[in-house]
Amino acid sequence: MKRELGIARCGLACCLCSENDHCGGCNSGDCPGTGFCENRSCSMDKGIGHCYECNEECKKGMLTKIKPYGFTMYIKRYGEPNLLDCLERNEKAGVVYHREGIVGDYDDFNDVEELIDFIRTGKK
Repeated sequence: MKRELGIARCGLACCLCSENDHCGGCNSGDCPGTGFCENRSCSMDKGIGHCYECNEECKKGMLTKIKPYGFTMYIKRYGEPNLLDCLERNEKAGVVYHREGIVGDYDDFNDVEELIDFIRTGKK
């Protein structure tokens, strides 16, 4: 885990991304989605660093997917440092962010509250 990369504007875990060897995150200019990322553009237009800082209920861009939406909701409740602690603990316990491609253990949910509980406990 590259904790210093933290969480992307949309809620994805840059710190666990398999592409973080050549990507420095949303603000680095290295992110492959810089030119088209709706969440990056929106948060920049609003002058905020992350979607979790916004007070609007939103499910656009990457927030249409359970993992970034769940991570964003988790941070709104418990804070980014707490999420990073849980992700690090879960990774050490064998929870996988990406298995093949971009799908991993955090993607196996249809209910955001179940995902949030999984983040907190590392157990399904």
